[in-house]
Amino acid sequence: MTAAPGIREIFARFRPHLRPERAGLLVAGVLLVVAALADTAAIWMFMLITDDALAAGSLDAFWAPGAAWLGIAVVGALASFGGAYLSARAAERFLVRLRAHVFAHVQRLSPDFFARRRTGDLVARMSGDVESVERLVASGVVETGTALFGVVLYAGAALYLRWDLALLSFALAPAFWLVARKFSAGIRDASRAERAANGEIASTVAEGLSHVELVQSANQQQRQDAKLHAASMRWFRAKLVEARLSSTYAPLVTVVETVCILLVIGVGVWEISADRITIGGLMAFAAYIGYLYPPLQDLGRITMAVTAARAGAERLVELLDARPAVVDAPDGTAQLPPGGRPGRAVEFDRVAFRYPRAAEHALRDFRLAIRPGEFVLVTGPSGVGKSTLAKLLLRFYDPAAGRVLLDGADLTRLPLHVVRDQIAFVPQEADVLHGTVAENIAFGRPDATPAEVVAAAREADADEFVRALPEGYETVLGERGALLSGGQRRRIAIARAVLRRTPVLVLDEPTNGLDAESKANVVAPLRKLSRTRTTILISHDPELAELADRVVVLRGGRVAEPARPRSRVLSGELPAPAADDRPTVRLHRPWPAGLTDPLRARGGRA
Repeated sequence: MTAAPGIREIFARFRPHLRPERAGLLVAGVLLVVAALADTAAIWMFMLITDDALAAGSLDAFWAPGAAWLGIAVVGALASFGGAYLSARAAERFLVRLRAHVFAHVQRLSPDFFARRRTGDLVARMSGDVESVERLVASGVVETGTALFGVVLYAGAALYLRWDLALLSFALAPAFWLVARKFSAGIRDASRAERAANGEIASTVAEGLSHVELVQSANQQQRQDAKLHAASMRWFRAKLVEARLSSTYAPLVTVVETVCILLVIGVGVWEISADRITIGGLMAFAAYIGYLYPPLQDLGRITMAVTAARAGAERLVELLDARPAVVDAPDGTAQLPPGGRPGRAVEFDRVAFRYPRAAEHALRDFRLAIRPGEFVLVTGPSGVGKSTLAKLLLRFYDPAAGRVLLDGADLTRLPLHVVRDQIAFVPQEADVLHGTVAENIAFGRPDATPAEVVAAAREADADEFVRALPEGYETVLGERGALLSGGQRRRIAIARAVLRRTPVLVLDEPTNGLDAESKANVVAPLRKLSRTRTTILISHDPELAELADRVVVLRGGRVAEPARPRSRVLSGELPAPAADDRPTVRLHRPWPAGLTDPLRARGGRA
């Protein structure tokens, strides 16, 4: 386990995100300094009014300092407002920028990272922990600077009035720092426990909401309640420790402040009796001391707040230190040749791959060459590496040995966005996002026109059922597509892939778990789609074999039968089959009565 980062390291880590706000924070600091100067000047005007107007009973002596006091108060109020507003604006802009940076980083991490993390905890880190960093790096800096300036200013004014009384008053000032330092260690430990418990609460809630049907069907509501209660109690105990320490700090410093004020007043009465200070002077001195102690208290509170914020910052640094499994090659120079019809050649050349922390290789010395426009079905028992092919092709991972090639170009030498722009992927669990049907279909191409969205839905045989929804393409679907059946969700996912118009299409178990009618509706568009692109279909379904130009069987991380030689495929000796040359095929098992065989509907042509 790596050591927790220190305050200096945390500042260095997040300072670049604060750089665009430096001017705003500087102006805010200057305005807050002006506000403190105005308070100092106002106290001086109060002293003049007390000694020259009140003590002498002279109304004429009141107007000039009174008007000056009012003007100073207006300037101070405007400066205080401007400083607080600009400081908050800069802090919130920093918060927005930092959260965007963290989210962008997390989206680049490999699937293996998310398999080892709880979603709710990641959400907590990108919300509460990001705010902790802002408290530490942005607003905390302004508050600390303002408090330090206030301490120096009010202490200087008190020294100017009566240096001897001021030194006497300062004698107990270190007590504020000692109390804050004493409490910081306890605050730090409690804050770490609170942030961890907060992440566990978010994870438990997210898990329960995401799998509510499983929880209800298994009658595990009480178990989930108990998990949430346990996490909540850990959070409660940590917050209680924080509250106890913070609540103890405030009364202690109040007692210290009271002792100092009483000491000043007691000595001041003796000084007045000896005509060494006026009543106005004593009241002004007491006011300066009174203004001095709140910044000292603020420094103590800031110290404890920084300690608490550090716990969140440590969790965020840990998240940002996670490295993506794949990145763009810094010296990558490979280029894809211009794309053409009907797709691109795909080749797995002696590929070996093992998932992180897995005991066995998912693929070993795997070789497979797929011609442009070829429709290949990849099948075999569970766990032989079928879905791994899709993950390697999309560069979710890079092979440990060998190469994955697209039209002869090594994927590791290509930018990630170039690779993924060439491939449309339909996963086994068809993702449906919260939004309209049209927004779901256009997710991969947000600039698509409504006509293009409808055309893609028609190609995926989804248009008919979409139009039957309450608001057609503008029907809002929940995050899990509760309004749709499994087959309908698959066709939405296929329409999404169609709309991208990529030269390579990869489908992972598109018919898994579907009944005969839903399967027919999903299978129907696949052959039509394959005519214009290279298609890799991963499936256990034997009925799909008749749709493919070739069936590849995997066993033990290898092709069970010899693949075509790489030289013959990529040299052009085996050209891509034209659409009219595809073999006539039929399903091994007849389609159920009342359903249309998608191949027979096309005149028996595949």
